[in-house]
Amino acid sequence: MMDHSFLHSKKLLLVDDEPELLKMVTAILADEGFQRLVTAANMKEGITSAKEEKPDLAILDVMLPDGDGFALMEQIRTWTDIPVIFLTARDEAADKLAGLGLGADDYIPKPFLPQEFLLRVYAVLRRCYKEDAAVLKLDSCTVDFSRAEVDKDGEILPLTAMEHRLLETLARNEGRIVTVDTLCEALWGDNPFGYENSLNAHVRRVREKIEADPSKPVSLLTVKGLGYKLLARK
Repeated sequence: MMDHSFLHSKKLLLVDDEPELLKMVTAILADEGFQRLVTAANMKEGITSAKEEKPDLAILDVMLPDGDGFALMEQIRTWTDIPVIFLTARDEAADKLAGLGLGADDYIPKPFLPQEFLLRVYAVLRRCYKEDAAVLKLDSCTVDFSRAEVDKDGEILPLTAMEHRLLETLARNEGRIVTVDTLCEALWGDNPFGYENSLNAHVRRVREKIEADPSKPVSLLTVKGLGYKLLARK
């Protein structure tokens, strides 16, 4: 299993005026291993918390009772360049473009699946904060993500950028199902539709590199009708 302790050490600020959603998101992050969590219910509290707590990532609701997430991010960015994720019920293109245009790192519309939310949080943290080389041990090989290489019985097999991204996405959810849509989005961005055949081709090539017998995989498993699951060496 990949060691997430480096990312779990980061402090996260969550600003949302919906108590139940704030409680749910906090629980999702805490269950995943994030313990340094700071919450705020409005823009004023968010600014105070950002200044006093110095978080490593801010997750902001767009609609706040005393302002909006865009204005809050602009305030925060006057003294720090921490990454920002917008969380909002309004799944509108104009909002997304406004947020990303201001320099946000991601944008997650409500409602969302906990797994998708965690994937987005991990992706932003990994992009913004570098850690020591992550190595994943599988049944028939070892994957070195920093080198983009597979060591299979002493044979070094390079990973393409797509294969690396595919394996890294699966590894972040080791032991859990990652849906086809989530994987396609991780590989091809915001409009992943129509890429399922390409995803299948990348999975086949990855299996040729990591499995002893690609036709009988034991590490990268297909979960019929749902997606894929990666199993690390026990």
